[in-house]
Formats: sequence, C-alpha cells, structure tokens
Amino acid sequence: MRIAALLLIAGMPAAAADSWTVALDEAARVASVMVDGDLCQRIVTPRAWEYMFQENPRDRFLSSDNYDVDDQAFLAVKKTLIRIGRLVPFPADANLWLPVPGHPDKIHVTIRNAHELSQFWPWGALYQEMPAPMKTVLETGRRITVTAKPGWISVLSPVHNSLGDIVGLVEVAAQRTPDAHANVK
Repeated sequence: MRIAALLLIAGMPAAAADSWTVALDEAARVASVMVDGDLCQRIVTPRAWEYMFQENPRDRFLSSDNYDVDDQAFLAVKKTLIRIGRLVPFPADANLWLPVPGHPDKIHVTIRNAHELSQFWPWGALYQEMPAPMKTVLETGRRITVTAKPGWISVLSPVHNSLGDIVGLVEVAAQRTPDAHANVK
C-alpha cells in the first residue's frame, strides 16, 4: 500500500508498482539530488560541441575524433553515476544526457555506464532527436518512468545546477532479462 501511494504521488500509475520500478525510481530520485549540474555543464568541451555537427566528406569521423571532455568533471560525475547504478539490487546503469547547446531538439548521451543499458541511445550516435519523455523532464523537472521497450524500465530524472536550472537528466535504466551481448556492440 505504501509503495503504491508513493508512486501515485510521483505521478506513476499504481499498476507500475513493482519492485524493479520502485528501486529505479528511488535511485533516480537520489540522482536528482547527488549529480552536480555545474560539473555536468563542464564535461563536454566547447570544441566538442562545435565539432559535433560538422561534416567533412574526406573525414567521416571528424566529429567523433574531435570529441573531448574535461577529464576532472567527467570522472567525478561518472563515479557518482556508477554509485547510483549500484543502489538497486539488479544490473542497472545511470546515464547522463545533456541537451545540445543551440539545438533544442537534440540530446547527447554524455556518460554511459558499465552495462551499456539505455532505452534511448542508438549505438554509436553522438547526438539524436530528443525523445518526448526527455523533453518533458527538462521542461517540468519531474521524474518520468518509461517502459516503451518490452522488458525495459528507465526512470528519467532532472539534473540541476547551483542556480536551480535544469541542465540535463539522468536515465536510470535496467533490462528485466539482461542480454550481455545485445547492449555492447
């Protein structure tokens, strides 16, 4: 009864109140508090953002070859995300997604983690069209549970900077029947 009440308060339907969803939602709640949005904003360098959309017919890997990060910020956030993924009693990942500056309809998976679990990331993509649930989280600041892919659960949670602005989101994701080879290409 208590779990169903908590889920209804969080906007999650009572039918989704299973132990996996509850655990992932709690981890996502923790992520919203523990992930440092100021550090997240420093991860991708200005040069990497600049090259992300550049194409060169003689160098098809131009944007990926010129992708770099602020190592200190990257490692600090990645360690936090790894710990968040370990809050649940089953394999799960906490991934960081950042909106692409100057491209409000695009999002970038900035940090993926140990199991390469994500309902949203197409393998190899530097950026992609922003899925509607991610846009909702960035606009409203509410956590959202997504079960669009059969067997998958992702809870999306906002990341705030020290000014209180939403600067990104964390996807805490798990696959009910993990396939060790399907997620790593």
